[in-house]
Amino acid sequence: MEILSTLLEEIVGFFGITQALEILKSGDYTVFKTYEGVASLVYPIIPLLLLLEFVAGLIYKKPQIKVYKVNFLIYIFNRFVGRFIAIAMVAFCIGFFGPYALFSSSPTWYWFIYAYVVWELAHFVYHYLGHKVRIFWCLHSTHHAPEDMNLSVTHAHFFLEAPYADIIRTTICILLGVPPEVLFAVMFIDGTYGAFIHVGENLIKDARFGFLNKIMLTPSHHRVHHARNPLYMDTNFCNLLNIWDRVFGTYQEEQKSIKIEYGITRQMDSGNFIDVYFGEIIALAKDVAKAPGILNKLRYLIMPPGWSHTGEHKTARLVRSDYLKNLPNT
Repeated sequence: MEILSTLLEEIVGFFGITQALEILKSGDYTVFKTYEGVASLVYPIIPLLLLLEFVAGLIYKKPQIKVYKVNFLIYIFNRFVGRFIAIAMVAFCIGFFGPYALFSSSPTWYWFIYAYVVWELAHFVYHYLGHKVRIFWCLHSTHHAPEDMNLSVTHAHFFLEAPYADIIRTTICILLGVPPEVLFAVMFIDGTYGAFIHVGENLIKDARFGFLNKIMLTPSHHRVHHARNPLYMDTNFCNLLNIWDRVFGTYQEEQKSIKIEYGITRQMDSGNFIDVYFGEIIALAKDVAKAPGILNKLRYLIMPPGWSHTGEHKTARLVRSDYLKNLPNT
């Protein structure tokens, strides 16, 4: 019975309905007018969409079982080994860097807009480093390994990525004057939307969203980000506001003439949990072991994925640059 009780708690927790059930049990429905109440209604949206997406896949006979299976195993593994690490890192960064903030802002609507722009910058920095520094790519690559896109990909993360990401994002936001209460609100909104942009074609086929595709980051943009096509590699690092991708030249729209190929460029078995979760770490360890000299070994840790001590580099920047050079009329 204890096992069944634990399983039920995990299911309820996965669907994000624990808080809403507690409010319903209390009978105090006025709580739904508060931030906590609104959050309790928003949390279940992505898990329910994931379930709907899976059912739609079965109907369309595009179930993507391999992707769901591995991502489910990753979710369970991360629940076991890294449940509270990211929260602890956020709290530590707020307490440590708070006194060094350049200035203070307040929880008003205009400062909230400022906070969101700063958060997007912080997210861009973390995400960019996750693609451009090999040791960070080892943490981030698990998220890019699935060879199909659906909402289960939201849960495909190496357990140490969240602490690394939140250290960078929280530190930048706190130093640039974002107050903790506003930061948590931004994190909640951005986390919910950040999950939604992984929605697959079984649920939303054309995810450009019309004119919105020009003014914000849509699931279409994020599908591009998860692609291994040369044109699409290492683009669209933002989450909701794509202003920083435009500023730093990493913005790329989906081209109807180019079918997205999901996954990473390394030859791998995307249905194998070990290869998806630890494959890049193993590959890095092999490169470091065979590299001559301590400096080359260190370079493998900090240089972009695809860098080689032999000079035969295959980094995303070079692959994309060569592709663009060979396009007609460019």
